[in-house]
This record gives sequence, structure tokens and C-alpha cells, in this order.
Amino acid sequence: MRPANLVTAVADVLAGIAISGYFVQQDFSLHQLSPVILLSLATVGLYGGGVVFNDVFDAELDRVERPERAIPRGIISVGEASALGVALLLAGVLSALFVNILCGMLAFSIAVMALVYDKWGKHQSLFGPLNMGVCRGLNLLLGMAVVSGRIDDLWYISFVPIVYIAAITMISRGEVHGGTKSPLYFATFLYLAVIAAVVYFSLSGQMMIMALIILLLFAIMIFIPLTKAIQQPIGKNIGKAVKAGVIGLILLNASWAMAFGSPLLALLIILLLPLSLSLAKWFAVT
Repeated sequence: MRPANLVTAVADVLAGIAISGYFVQQDFSLHQLSPVILLSLATVGLYGGGVVFNDVFDAELDRVERPERAIPRGIISVGEASALGVALLLAGVLSALFVNILCGMLAFSIAVMALVYDKWGKHQSLFGPLNMGVCRGLNLLLGMAVVSGRIDDLWYISFVPIVYIAAITMISRGEVHGGTKSPLYFATFLYLAVIAAVVYFSLSGQMMIMALIILLLFAIMIFIPLTKAIQQPIGKNIGKAVKAGVIGLILLNASWAMAFGSPLLALLIILLLPLSLSLAKWFAVT
């Protein structure tokens, strides 16, 4: 289920909720927190189900390339893993549906796009990274949909995580056997575009300085391993760049929350970083 990654998915949703302005007119009572909790559970189910099916569809390939994974090691059967994946995806969709119909529709779309990627998309050089990026873009929209009508105003923000995750997915193809420098240079360009987009939205906010500080930390976290991978594009270095890119999403999401004037949500998202890093020591990220 990639527990460290599940934390980054929750950060996506919390950033979307911050962008929606949900807590501008709401307090932090238990009643008002229930949609936040439900959407957090929804994204855990959706992401968890998606990566479980990734391993299900890759079971035969993993026996050769990643024999340390649970299915090749015989810890869990393909049938048992499939049942777990179905249960997680259903739980994700139902949790979102309890918030509102739009959230339920977005959750269903995420589940479909995840399965498309697992089965077919990841084998496509162009569509695969875009497919994975769309999953994350929809995940951000899932959080934004907590406020009815907010997506109509700011739907285009979802292109930022689409571009970012597409870049990570593109370079991740070299983490097993190594790669070339070209996709790494292109990923650098896409990373800079993502940072520029968040800077643009931060400039008009009251929390501009804090948003930019968080964004600077994000840039340091992703560019140091990426630079090493460019210098020596072997599998180990590329894997570290991918891992940093995935976990770095937490800081990117925190900068979104700060840029849209939700410092408490930004702090909550930042607190997810040590949790994700701790889980990454015990479980696979890439």
C-alpha cells in the first residue's frame, strides 16, 4: 500500500481543502471536521487501492525485477491482493460520496484512472506520466470539492500536480536499470514550472513570505537528489530522486495551503512530513 505515499495523498486533499477556503467561513468543530476526515480516508483508500493493483498487475515482472515485494515473496497471493485493492477502492469512493456527490464522482474517476494506469497507462511513454499526473490532479480537486462551486473557479490549479507527477513518473522509469540525462533535464524544467506557478499564486496572498519559505524548502528537497541523478543517472540515484519528489509533495501542498491563507492547514500538512519520512524507512516509496 506504500504507507509513506498515503500520507502525501492526504496532503493533496488538505491542500485542496485550503484552496477551497473551507475553513475561512467554518470553525474547527467536530461537525465541520467530518468532511475533512472523510476525504482523508477516501484518498487513503483510493491511493492504497491503486498501488495494490499496481503490484497485482506487475506480479510476474516483479518476480524478476523486484523479488523483494510481497507478492513475489509469497507473503500474499494475487487473489488476496486483488481483494484488498477492491476493498480499498470501494472504501475510498464511498467515503467521498458521504461528503457530497461531486466528491463521490471525483473519487470514482480517480479509481478508474488509477486502474487504467496500472494495467495499461504505465507502459505508454507519453500517456503514462500524464495518466499518473491526472490521478494527483483529481486528488487535489477532491479536496477542493468540499466547497460546492469552488472547482468552477479554480479547476485549472489541478494542472500543477499533473505536471509535477508526470515529471516524477517520467524519470522513475530509470530507477531499476538506470536511465539517460534527457528526461532528468526535462523534469528539471517541469519542476521549475511548478514552482513558478505556486509563486504566482503566493504573490497575491497575505502569507506570501511563509509560502515562499516553504516553497524554498521544497525546492531544496527535490533538486539535490535530482542534481545527483543528472550527474550520474544510475538506478540508485534516480530512485532517490523519485523518492524525494514523491515525499516532497507534502511541502508543495503546504505551500499551496499557505498561499491561500490557511496557515493552520499548512502547519498540519508540514507535520505529515516526518511521518512520511519515518514510514519511508520501513516501506517502499517508489
